[in-house]
Amino acid sequence: MAKPTVLTSAGSAKGGAPNNLQHAKLELREPPSDGSTANPSSSVLGVIEFQFNPKELTIAKNAKWTRDNKPNATKSAPPQFNGSDPSKLNLEMFLDATDKMDDAVVKTVEKLFACCVPTVKSRQDKKGSPPWVIFSWGGLTGFPAFVTSVTAKYTLFTPAGMPVRALCTIALEEISGEQGGQNPTSGALAARDTHLVVAGDTLPSVAYRAYGDAGAWREIAELNDIDDPLRLRPGSRLLIPAAEEVASRHGE
Repeated sequence: MAKPTVLTSAGSAKGGAPNNLQHAKLELREPPSDGSTANPSSSVLGVIEFQFNPKELTIAKNAKWTRDNKPNATKSAPPQFNGSDPSKLNLEMFLDATDKMDDAVVKTVEKLFACCVPTVKSRQDKKGSPPWVIFSWGGLTGFPAFVTSVTAKYTLFTPAGMPVRALCTIALEEISGEQGGQNPTSGALAARDTHLVVAGDTLPSVAYRAYGDAGAWREIAELNDIDDPLRLRPGSRLLIPAAEEVASRHGE
């Protein structure tokens, strides 16, 4: 079993925060209507922003290996890659509404719980799929995932009994892992960065800024499920594949 990796944040959301502080968020997307697990849908259902950035993130991934040992062999055969389990991301979200003493904490918890049930559209399509969730924090973008569990611990209440402080534990699981026999870097592109679209942007121009190669726009289009590379909506956010993954597809 792989040993979990813990990523610790460098800053705090409270006093002395730098001017360029960026808050973590969970972007919710409609699951692809074709049932694909390769690319997230471009339909954004909403965003759940972290009021305070998480102190740490725990990421775990398990690989599957097999050994083709022959009878009476004196040495074990080398391990062969047989796929891997989906990656798992665990994090905590601290919520506090003591400044206004309103129902903001309750509403955010309800949004998190809603991630654990199928979306309205998927139920209408009789597929019953949960929303795809993408965790992002500045330049850090996680893998497309779904929420497997949410635990909310209310720790402070108003005199009327309304929760105004809570600690939520959220577990995410990658939509798909590598299959047996695959090179772990092959197959679907994974998001490694984001780009906020501004007026005048096109996929070729975004690809040129990201990789120095306008011809790499197809990989960005594939990851974001975009049909027209010349028409981008200002204010939307694009997922940008890692440069090494794009280079591998171009044979570099």
